[in-house]
Amino acid sequence: MPALLEPEAVQTLLQEVPEWKLEENTISRTFELASFPLAIAFVNKVADEAEKANHHPDIDIRWKTVHLALSTHSAGGLTSADFTLARKLDQVFGQVASAA
Repeated sequence: MPALLEPEAVQTLLQEVPEWKLEENTISRTFELASFPLAIAFVNKVADEAEKANHHPDIDIRWKTVHLALSTHSAGGLTSADFTLARKLDQVFGQVASAA
């Protein structure tokens, strides 16, 4: 299991994913897509990446808006796995949004 990050490390890593916001023991981001089908396509790609990483975000879908929250529940907070997946999901969003 990855180790919990110290608050200073969390602040440093947040600079690498500037769209993600710290909320207690999670990082979260809201993604706006052009349509509901694109939002679902994005969520499907999120699911694929989460399975590959064996690290699964909390997902909330509301029409064209997708909210993701990451935390390593087994560790009780944020680990490097959360930031690694956040960077990957930012890339996935760019791919899906540019395909619109």
